[in-house]
Amino acid sequence: MRMPVKRWNLMPASAAKPQPACVPEPLRVDYAEACAIRDLSPKASATIIRRCLQGMIRDFCGIKKGRLIDEIKELRKRVDEGDAPRGVQHDSVDAIDHVRGIGNIGAHMEKDINTIIDVDPDEAQRLIELTEMLFEEWYEARHRREQRLKQIGAIAAEKALAKTPPTEGEPQTG
Repeated sequence: MRMPVKRWNLMPASAAKPQPACVPEPLRVDYAEACAIRDLSPKASATIIRRCLQGMIRDFCGIKKGRLIDEIKELRKRVDEGDAPRGVQHDSVDAIDHVRGIGNIGAHMEKDINTIIDVDPDEAQRLIELTEMLFEEWYEARHRREQRLKQIGAIAAEKALAKTPPTEGEPQTG
């Protein structure tokens, strides 16, 4: 009796890179989904990346408006005024605005339904890479900074404690 041949893919289901816990889970989920469908539906991947970037603006930048375009305008204004979160820069806002337009291809039908505008897998990959870059520049950089500052605070507290004279009845050390 012949055994049926089983096949499996040795490659991972997608090219999604593991993202640290400092990136909120809903953003990591959207990112992973966009990576998973990049080749199957690049237009859908671009749309999910658009959604992910909107989530980043709402979470990291604290800007919550009804439409992404309005959130981008507010973020651009804050960058211009020097009031944006650390790491948010003009070129990042420009790139997010470009993604908004590209993601709109999947989110909104063209006025002339006979017009076909598509997104190819390589273009979707560039949007995914932008998201990875912003995860690193915004969330990971902020997390590393907080951890380093916390370590410095812990060292200072330890040194201050070492300077404190012992109370009565305690043996002196050192």
